[in-house]
Amino acid sequence: MTLQQLEYVVALDQHRHYVTAAEHCFVSQPNLTMQIKRLEDELGVRIFDRDKKPLVPTEVGREVIARSRQILREAKRLVEFVNHEKEAVEGEFNIGIIPTLAPYLLPKFLPSLMKLNPKIHLKIQELQTEQIITHLENGMLDIGFLVTPLHLNSIREIPLFYEPFLLYLPKNHRFIKEKLIVAEDLDPKEILVLDEGHCFRDQALSICGSKNSSSIGFDYQSGSIEALKNLVQEGIGYTLVPELSVLHELESPHIRRFMHPQPVREVSIVVHSSFIKESFVNSLKDIIQTVVPQRLLEKQTIIGMRWN
Repeated sequence: MTLQQLEYVVALDQHRHYVTAAEHCFVSQPNLTMQIKRLEDELGVRIFDRDKKPLVPTEVGREVIARSRQILREAKRLVEFVNHEKEAVEGEFNIGIIPTLAPYLLPKFLPSLMKLNPKIHLKIQELQTEQIITHLENGMLDIGFLVTPLHLNSIREIPLFYEPFLLYLPKNHRFIKEKLIVAEDLDPKEILVLDEGHCFRDQALSICGSKNSSSIGFDYQSGSIEALKNLVQEGIGYTLVPELSVLHELESPHIRRFMHPQPVREVSIVVHSSFIKESFVNSLKDIIQTVVPQRLLEKQTIIGMRWN
């Protein structure tokens, strides 16, 4: 049984003539006749008494036609509901964002987002990448902000921008004399990184060609880029930072860019493949791409970093 067959039944009841009903449905008369016959065979009843002129429904056929009209009305309402859900930017959304992105990105776009969409309420959590993926898959989150690509069939990725990694140095470091840094020159023993579980830790270590953190006399378990920067300012090692975290320090003597091609991370909105609130996703994307530096929107020749 199909909705199309029900539409043919209703049309035939309305016009009581096969040719006219077929013209109304924009199909050939043989096709309409065949589909109605298939429905009758499936149901095991005759819907129309073809022996009478003009054509009339049978007793059971009248009930089938009435129920067909009801089903078609409900189907139309369902389509209208889904279309409204796709377009509506309202309601509550649960959002997860990785800690190395949250303090630098949220203040940039949240004020504009809330002003433009007064009917939404956001519940935002700082979570690590694996937690965001798990929560998206089990329905505890609607939207995530993290580093891609993930290469997961259940997750849809909407790239936002491409954020370079920068080197953050103490003032008296030997690299201060260099305008651009060669990644291969970094010493993994000197680098300060975030604690286990942060995707940024793995990305930073991969730039240095190492799987192990520094060995400079202590082991500091930190989830804060700002804490690492403060240590570096006191002359303890060096660290890598995402560009958004130092936008107001780009002319600082502590900052050095890498030689082309730069190592970058692709930052994306991620949603479950079944998520349908396209208008909200598009609103997020448009606002964020307006507030981040335009140079970050250009996908140039880069060394892309995966999340793991």
